[in-house]
Amino acid sequence: MSGGDSILIAGGRLIDPANDLDGAFDVLIEDGRVAAVEASGTIDGGDRRIDADGCWVTPGFIDMHVHLREPGYEYKETVATGTLSAVAGGFTAVACMANTKPVNDSGAVTEYILDRAREAGLARVHPIGAVSVGLQGKELAETGEMREAGIVGVSDDGMPIASGSLMRRALEYSQLFDLPVIVHEEDPELACDGVMHEGQTCLHLGLKGMPSAAEEAMVARDLAVLEQTGGRLHIAHVSTAGSVRLLRDAKRRGLPVTAEVTPHHFVLTDEAVAEYDTNAKMKPPLRTRDDVGVMVEALRDGTIDAIATDHAPHHRDEKEVEFDAAAFGIVGLETALPLTLKLVREAGLDPATMVRVMSVNPARILKLEAGSLAVGMPADITVVDPEDRWTVQLDRLRSKSKNSPFGGWEMIGSARATIVGGRVLWPREDKE
Repeated sequence: MSGGDSILIAGGRLIDPANDLDGAFDVLIEDGRVAAVEASGTIDGGDRRIDADGCWVTPGFIDMHVHLREPGYEYKETVATGTLSAVAGGFTAVACMANTKPVNDSGAVTEYILDRAREAGLARVHPIGAVSVGLQGKELAETGEMREAGIVGVSDDGMPIASGSLMRRALEYSQLFDLPVIVHEEDPELACDGVMHEGQTCLHLGLKGMPSAAEEAMVARDLAVLEQTGGRLHIAHVSTAGSVRLLRDAKRRGLPVTAEVTPHHFVLTDEAVAEYDTNAKMKPPLRTRDDVGVMVEALRDGTIDAIATDHAPHHRDEKEVEFDAAAFGIVGLETALPLTLKLVREAGLDPATMVRVMSVNPARILKLEAGSLAVGMPADITVVDPEDRWTVQLDRLRSKSKNSPFGGWEMIGSARATIVGGRVLWPREDKE
């Protein structure tokens, strides 16, 4: 992706932690790359000018955990609709999980996804390949073949890797290709078909619960395996205080582990399920108020490295059923930015830390040429309006699916512009 016209982004607050920049700078884009970063008012040029007055100019946001559903589940989402949702939310790149149909456990499926992404021409798409053939948790998939086709990590997300021996082999084998192993931490026997967090709300509603220990036991196991084998472990959608304690200890001991948290896990609690709202049903489940507080602190102190949405589209027929029968998951690409800005305003999250966890660190973990506005880097840029006020109208989400618990919420903050490879892809002036 590269743009032809030169663009000057002027008058904004540049926040670029990778280059220790935070202040009044203008950015010039030429031939799809950053051509100059200078003090505001000192750059002449640009065929087009973007007025960023009152806005933040940041390296493009990267969501390292989404489900684009294509191939196989196009009735829920496609690469085109998912990447449109991404740019609307300020994301210039997404990493998509392998639980498609067929599963992305081969180079052919990886290439298919990348072809669809090129046709869409919106956010960059970085496929994640399956750890195991068919996500069955029995034998390793052809990692080398998928790596050659373009994967940036491996994961059976949606399914835990129940076998400790398979986890060990995955960590060992992935080292040959310098890929992170991204894990969905859930002990199936402890989770025991639960549908929400095991706690007081669960008891009140008469629903079957998933205890925090179901996540924490698997985190502990995988950290022990990592310590023995080496490799790179990334823990998806951390949700419990106990998991954070284990992560802190592992990082203190120098283990090569990273982790992410979703906006719904640092904003909502299990009380959101109180009216049997299936849009609040997800895995891992929403936890307690104490867990939410720990997630926020872990973002502030660096224990959790990234914010990722776990964008999981589902057709309305899969949600408008009894709670026990409803699908797990919510869409999140278009609400992640304002929910994170809520932490900046109310919970002491530093703006530079926000950019680290939404751009710099995901790029580092997945080893992407991104997360920086240094001269010569691809011009993947998000222009954030931190004061824009809007209301979530589910029927106006760009995602094909509308399964969000945030319908009707008043939000503050949005993407004024999303630029990928020097092309302004949001707002869509030809469509909107």
